[in-house]
Amino acid sequence: MMEPSTPDKGTGDQGPGNGEAPTPDLDWRTELQERLDHLPKEPGAYLMKDAVGIIIYVGKAKVLRDRVRSYFQPGADDGRRQFRMLVTSVRSLDYIVTDTELEALILEANLIKAHKPRYNISLKDDKKYPFIKVTKEPFPRILVTRDVVKDGGRYFGPYTDVKALRRTLDTLHRLFRVRTCAYDLPNPKVRLCLDYEIKRCDGPCEGLITEGDYKKIIDQAILFLTGRNEEVVNLLRSRMEQAAEGLRFEEAAEIRDRLISLESVTNRQKVVSADVTDWDAVAIAREDDEACGVVMEVRNGRLLGRKNYFLGGVMESPDCEVVSAFVRQAYLDTAFVPGEICLPCDVEDREAICDWLAERAGGHVELRVPQRGDKVKLMGMAANNAHLLLMERRLRRENRKQQVPHAVAALQRDLRLPRPPRRIEAVDISNTQGTDPVAALVCFVDGRPKKGDYRRFRITEVAGPDDFAMMRHVVTRRLKRLMEEGEAFPDLLLVDGGKGQLSSAMEALAGLGVTDLPVIGLAKRLEEVFVPDSPDPQNIPKTSSALKLLQAIRDEAHRFAVTYHRTLRGKRQTLSLLDEVEDVGPARKRALLQKFGSVRRIAGAEVAEIASVEGIGARLAERIKEHLNTGKTADVKRET
Repeated sequence: MMEPSTPDKGTGDQGPGNGEAPTPDLDWRTELQERLDHLPKEPGAYLMKDAVGIIIYVGKAKVLRDRVRSYFQPGADDGRRQFRMLVTSVRSLDYIVTDTELEALILEANLIKAHKPRYNISLKDDKKYPFIKVTKEPFPRILVTRDVVKDGGRYFGPYTDVKALRRTLDTLHRLFRVRTCAYDLPNPKVRLCLDYEIKRCDGPCEGLITEGDYKKIIDQAILFLTGRNEEVVNLLRSRMEQAAEGLRFEEAAEIRDRLISLESVTNRQKVVSADVTDWDAVAIAREDDEACGVVMEVRNGRLLGRKNYFLGGVMESPDCEVVSAFVRQAYLDTAFVPGEICLPCDVEDREAICDWLAERAGGHVELRVPQRGDKVKLMGMAANNAHLLLMERRLRRENRKQQVPHAVAALQRDLRLPRPPRRIEAVDISNTQGTDPVAALVCFVDGRPKKGDYRRFRITEVAGPDDFAMMRHVVTRRLKRLMEEGEAFPDLLLVDGGKGQLSSAMEALAGLGVTDLPVIGLAKRLEEVFVPDSPDPQNIPKTSSALKLLQAIRDEAHRFAVTYHRTLRGKRQTLSLLDEVEDVGPARKRALLQKFGSVRRIAGAEVAEIASVEGIGARLAERIKEHLNTGKTADVKRET
């Protein structure tokens, strides 16, 4: 039904997560233009990828050739910065041909959900929302699940409000005697449980109810889940009257009690429309790059509930585009689609969306923009809900930013700091007997690494393996830079080492006249924490979250420093060995490395194999072999 394209070799078309980097392509513009020139004139979905093969945008098209090529036409960005950034980031693209535009729309929604491309409007909550599931068994159960699988069961949801889901499930089990046990029934070994005694189950485990009668209860529960309470009331009232006519007064009384409970639930639902059909009201509230979408569900003229989702990537997109993207993603997994969905504005691909929703609903579905009456009032209510939810989310996020994490508060307590160390910077030195000395600075904010603020330092001003002088030099450089740029100091400076490194850092602070920056040292051997003006380590419990945080920061600084040191040492070895060979220039060096991959492999190769490289003769190959082996031995001795 759908035909995926075959990626060309060398275009970087590998998808994310396959563990392979795309093949370097020096002329990606030519490859991309060739791909654009050969796009088919058929419907389908297209995937735009960046330089490392990550999918950054997914779209659908009625005619792939026209739609995709339009991105690269002059003036296509229409002044939108985000559009321009997308187009300039594209290095390759792929496409999947479908039979119809409807299939392309469904495929696009699934691809966006799977890959969360950077430039698509997509739901921000990537967790799985829960569903209510009616199992397919002789005596079905009704339970909560987050996994929708094709096992014959019926799913209702998703429920974005878990508390509302629990209330619905509790009400359902009070109204309908559906079993909660997980046994495979019928099973002669299973006996009645407490649910039967408290009249929450009719005892299918011991055959006290037939499959047919049990199925009637499940059918009523399904009507309740889809908001058809009036139909359930009519069914129960008819059964009550039949039981009374048949002189089964105890059964009639039980049905009467269930009717009273169900009618109390129905009466609590707000009547919002004289129209007794099923319909949804959709509203969007947006601010900056974030939006909140709300779906108000109306069943039989009564407001059944509200679902809300948050979207990202909406900064420069018009409202109609945001609404279209929201509808396609919000109704992708929903179990029930009403016959009418009211939108705040019309959408460009309305016909395709209607066809898709009709296919999911099993009947006609309309998208409308109401202009007057009860539906306009509910649309206003939905818009107000969306606005309040978006504000609440932002305020909650701001409150979280202001809250001090437990480990940070514990660190303030254990070190008796004047304020919580929300921003901690750590310095570590790495060198091999004084060669290739480097330092690394890592930054943690609220106990989490902020890698954008990591810094690396090459140390050329200190001679020999003098870790104390290196620490003093690096701390001076870092603080002096912050002072010159007018940036704030960290709340705490952590140096990797004991009293010697701590003293060097304090000398750097004194040289700059800095007196209010807390500094500590963390020694590796016994995990001891040292503070200025105290010869003894601090008494911090080994199980303290404060010490664990310091250890994590120290280990990250060490990792970052060692990685940088090894990189520089590897470059030095490559340059000092190959570049020292006479008559080996950049072109010959590049040819050698392309063939063998590394200097070590060149040193281990036979002379004849080295001589086979273009531009390398037998005599030069002998000199290369001799020099590399001599240089490698000398380098090993130097490091030892």
